[in-house]
Amino acid sequence: MERRVGPYTPILATLGFVLSPNRRSVLLVYRDARPEDPAFGKYNGLGGKLEPGEDVASGMRREIWEEAGLEAQELVLRGTLSWPGFGKGGEDWFGFIFLVPRWRGQPRSSNSEGRLVWVPTERLLRQELPMWPGDRYFLPLVFDDDPRPFHGVMPYENGRVLFWSYSR
Repeated sequence: MERRVGPYTPILATLGFVLSPNRRSVLLVYRDARPEDPAFGKYNGLGGKLEPGEDVASGMRREIWEEAGLEAQELVLRGTLSWPGFGKGGEDWFGFIFLVPRWRGQPRSSNSEGRLVWVPTERLLRQELPMWPGDRYFLPLVFDDDPRPFHGVMPYENGRVLFWSYSR
C-alpha cells in the first residue's frame, strides 16, 4: 500500500447489526435499489456517515431509524475499523461497529438502498451471502462472546482487501 503524507482524515461512519428478539437473526439491507451503488448486490448492516456535531451512538440510532424505522434501545460497541482506501474514489473510512440487541418498532420492508431482510446469523457467519470482501474477517468478532471490543485496520486498494489486522 502506498504511504500517504499528511494527517489521516477518514470519513467517520457507523455500522450496526440489529438482532432479532431471539438473537438468532440479524436485519440486513440487500442493496438492490440503485445499480450505480458501489454496494449493489451486496448484503450489509445498517449505518452510514456521521453528521457534524453528532456522537457515534446518536449517529447509529439515527441511521437505524432512517434506514429501518426502528428505535434502538441498546447499542453494544463491538469494535472500530479503519478502512484506508475503501471509498469508491479511494477515500479512507473509519467505522464504529455495533450490535443492536434491543429495539422498538416494526422494521420497514425496504429503504432507498434496498430490501431489508432478516438473515439467520449462522448464514451470515458462514459467508453464504454476497458481501464486501473484508466482512468475512471482522464479522466473527462482532458476533463472538468476547466482551472486549476489537480495533482493526483493513486497507483496500481497487476494491480489494490488502491485509487485515486487529487487537483487543
